[in-house]
Amino acid sequence: MNKLKTMLCAVFTLMLVNMTTTARSDSSNFAGPYIGISASGYGMQLSGSSQAGVGQPTEEVSLGQVAPITGFGAGYAIPIGSALLIDIGASMFQGAAKLEFHGDQDNEVNTRTDAGDATEFNSSPQNVSFTINDLVHYYIAPTLVLSDTSSLYLKVGLTEADVTVSGDITSPSNLSGTTWALGTRTVLESGIFIKTEAGYTDYNGISAHGKGTSVGSNNTYSADPTVAFGTVALGFRF
Repeated sequence: MNKLKTMLCAVFTLMLVNMTTTARSDSSNFAGPYIGISASGYGMQLSGSSQAGVGQPTEEVSLGQVAPITGFGAGYAIPIGSALLIDIGASMFQGAAKLEFHGDQDNEVNTRTDAGDATEFNSSPQNVSFTINDLVHYYIAPTLVLSDTSSLYLKVGLTEADVTVSGDITSPSNLSGTTWALGTRTVLESGIFIKTEAGYTDYNGISAHGKGTSVGSNNTYSADPTVAFGTVALGFRF
């Protein structure tokens, strides 16, 4: 991820340099309010762990899940000269990913995603799960106008997601992470545009512990999600 972030920063620097050399283009073709719908492919890496108590061994599991995600968004592109815009907006996405810890009387635990992948390790005596859904993304995207119809942008933003749990464990705080993405935007005279985008989101970790009824309070669980994605969006500029 550090290499990807370095690459995106380099592209942003190149965009700023190119501002002085790019042929005159009409940034007004991209300016103003817009709305759009999107289809994305999300690859989520969920790294989880559980521990039966202080001093007990920590069991680790790493699972991957790929899922199609749909969303919609709105924003406003502000022109700064003829070759640069600042795009500010927000998007909402529908989809879910789950990390489950399944225990039985022999304390054998299976973990799996909705996609059906499974791994076994010995840890928790009871079933618990984390479910991540309802992503909301706020962003700012410096945009370089390449021609009257094409532009290139670098996006940085804040992405938040709800986290729900099942089982006798405490509820963790919701997810929050930084999103970096690189994309293109092609606009037609009618105001219809197409955006393509690739990027990733690095979330903060989430954790919980047993409430002490069926899962002991010394039992702890954690998950560390990271998402890479590709998106195609269709929208309209007013």
